[in-house]
Amino acid sequence: MAHFDTEYQRLEASYSDSPPGEENLLMHVPEGAKSHWHHIENLDLFFQRVYNLHQKNGFTCMLLGEIFELVQLLFVIGFTVFLANCVDYDILFANKFVNHTDSSKVTLPDAFLPVDVCSARIRDNAFVIFVLTISGVFWLHRLLKFLYNVCCYWEIRSFYINALKMTMSELPYATWQEVQARIVEIQKEHQICIHKKELTELDIYHRILRFKNYMVAMVNKSLLPVRFQLPGLGESVFYTRGLKYNFELIFFWGPGSLFENEWSLKPEYKRGGNRLELADRLASRILWIGIANLLLCPVILVWQILYAFFSYTEVIKREPGSLGARCWSLYGRCYLRHFNELDHELMSRLSKGYKAASKYMNCFLSPLLTVVAKNVAFFAGSLLAVLIALTIYDEDVLAVEHVLSSITLLGVCITVCRSFIPDKHMVFCPEQLLRVILAHIHYMPDHWQGNAHRYETRDQFSQLFQYKAVFILEELISPVVTPIILIFCLRRKSLEIIDFFRNFTVEVIGVGDTCSFAQMDIRQHGHPAWMSEGKTEASIYQQAEDGKTELSLMHFAITNPQWQPSQETTHFISQLKEKVHREARGGPSDTHPLSLSESEPRSLIANVLVGPSTLNSVHFSADGSLTNHAAAGLGNGASALRSLSPISSSLQLRGSLSVAHRPSGHTSTTSKAMAGSGTDAWTVSSGSSAWEGQLTSLVLSEYASTEMSIHALYMHEFHKQQSRGELSRHTWHRQESDESSDSIPDEVRSEPNPHSRHLLRSHTFPTTVPSPCAIPTSASAIVSTARGQEGAASSHKSSSQRPFSGSTADSFSAGGRVLRSARGVPMGGWAEEGQAAPRHPDPLPEEGLEDDMPPHIHKVT
Repeated sequence: MAHFDTEYQRLEASYSDSPPGEENLLMHVPEGAKSHWHHIENLDLFFQRVYNLHQKNGFTCMLLGEIFELVQLLFVIGFTVFLANCVDYDILFANKFVNHTDSSKVTLPDAFLPVDVCSARIRDNAFVIFVLTISGVFWLHRLLKFLYNVCCYWEIRSFYINALKMTMSELPYATWQEVQARIVEIQKEHQICIHKKELTELDIYHRILRFKNYMVAMVNKSLLPVRFQLPGLGESVFYTRGLKYNFELIFFWGPGSLFENEWSLKPEYKRGGNRLELADRLASRILWIGIANLLLCPVILVWQILYAFFSYTEVIKREPGSLGARCWSLYGRCYLRHFNELDHELMSRLSKGYKAASKYMNCFLSPLLTVVAKNVAFFAGSLLAVLIALTIYDEDVLAVEHVLSSITLLGVCITVCRSFIPDKHMVFCPEQLLRVILAHIHYMPDHWQGNAHRYETRDQFSQLFQYKAVFILEELISPVVTPIILIFCLRRKSLEIIDFFRNFTVEVIGVGDTCSFAQMDIRQHGHPAWMSEGKTEASIYQQAEDGKTELSLMHFAITNPQWQPSQETTHFISQLKEKVHREARGGPSDTHPLSLSESEPRSLIANVLVGPSTLNSVHFSADGSLTNHAAAGLGNGASALRSLSPISSSLQLRGSLSVAHRPSGHTSTTSKAMAGSGTDAWTVSSGSSAWEGQLTSLVLSEYASTEMSIHALYMHEFHKQQSRGELSRHTWHRQESDESSDSIPDEVRSEPNPHSRHLLRSHTFPTTVPSPCAIPTSASAIVSTARGQEGAASSHKSSSQRPFSGSTADSFSAGGRVLRSARGVPMGGWAEEGQAAPRHPDPLPEEGLEDDMPPHIHKVT
């Protein structure tokens, strides 16, 4: 076995995270010139609090919400104990009579037990005492945390007022991009971060989303969540808020976690020499946390049931059909999330796709269930009509036992049955709806395209878009299932988790240890089938699945138009936009009018929102671009996008897109403003009314959203053509990490999966030739005009991030030692000189020899 006797060294990268000449800058400010916010030690918590205060609409709203949470907790506990021990239900249900001297009516206080009797019953019940003790300790913890947060957020309030020059009354109406722009600007004055002279938008995102980027990456590489094969249901995903809390407790901030503070991974996890020992340690910690969950299961289960009862009972009574509504599952939110995507950006994107997703799922109502529901609704309605008629004739009918209850139950039954009866005017168009869904959620396995009408596709999509009732049920049983998952399932993945954090962590100067996927570096994590061919050096193991690197990069660039990435990244973004724009303009102008007006706008995005697009003539050459057949459904896709746009009517009524009719010179300037939601709506609308300002903000946000939607459609179509006919080794739900060293035996990897036909496949899985109405490519994904595009491309000129270091292949030094790099190295594996990374890792050196290995984490300077 070879002995690797190398030392850790900083590998030079091609570009820097800091301006030229400032790579090792440490700002020194005279003592008297320091501001109150100079050199904030924990910038992660600081930026998270700044973001949270913005999302909670200011200090007062946040404070009031926290107070009501404390009161709500006391109310749930106290009211439950009172109902269980201090109410005489025999009197309440008229099973026992009460002698009154002044009245024959039974009042509510008559059903309350005396205070001494109530307290005695509480003292005699050991379970109630245990629950009250645990709840009291938890409430005191929440109270102390509340007081601490009040002090911290008061400082954040002062930061908004004094540093950012924003009052709390202005905050609810300011965009996050405006707040972020001011933070970047005041860095020059206050030196919030002393390790860098200038902050970038990506620095702020990295600090706010450091741990969430890791979670998104682990879901993308199928390390999390754990999947089950259930009889009759096939593969199922279980991912709840309680399970997510335990994952974060184990990995990030709990006792014995992998991180020593908010921004730094523990040094021992950066080396591969003791990976087996660390895996055993992690498995032991997971076991103890699972046992703790098991011991607390009764208390947590009771709390979950009570909280759900008090939260949803009134809603179900008022709207019984609400349980038949759907919501994006917690797993769906994590799977569909881009790297470096804030919570409000994700929810805005998923909310825009909610309407189309609901319509798509409603296309699959069972005909048999519909027949049954119609007849049950008829019989229940007949009984309800008779009871209502009798009560109208004589109100004393309501005094008859169970009449009022019967009326209520019959009304609920009718409402539930109606949820299973489809609208008679509904048109079955799953392919078009799936295109609209893709335009908003941006991620979808290839084999869904052309198979939107199949129940298999519907069942797989339901993992992302589940019933609200299923969501509530999963949360209720989470205290029982979570210990089982931790003890019996997650422990087996401990070695893969250790390897993941070592292989996919980079140190960014001025930011700390971050997930390398969050760098959105095409060269290190791009996929050749997602427009990165010839630009990426990533091995199969290092490639992000489903085009997440490329799509995340485009989303971040569009959302933050002022961001200045590296020249290589800028070239990729500009090349993609220019290609889309060039191909869109390739057809004759008289064959695809782009608007209803005589002076047609040059922005295809504007026409998607406000006018019909007849782009069927758009066709690309055979070099991996659109064909006439692939673009055949583009008009329908644009029409569907336009019909679901929340501002289409406002745009037409107010003429907010008058920029489309202005001279081209002005259009170039406006197109830059429409390039991303980062444009400050209040700056654009200065001098106009508040209503106009809000509408302008909505217009700009809609433009950015539509631009990204069209980019996603284009990239999916390009990927589909690139991967057509190619065999794949991936599945959308990748069972295991592809090259996670010897934590997975080779025979297990090669064993066929008998349930593979039920799995969602990845982008590289072979599919049948899609139907003509497959997902279209909108070549109009570029910014409004050609001039605007050139301006946007030229704005990304200086480098701002240094990527994953060590991108070259492994080589031997003059002393015969192997110099290691990040490219092509699987978990725990090594690549020899002149060879590509092996499909399966080579045997590892013995445990005693690995102590001399260089750490598998590289500084990004």
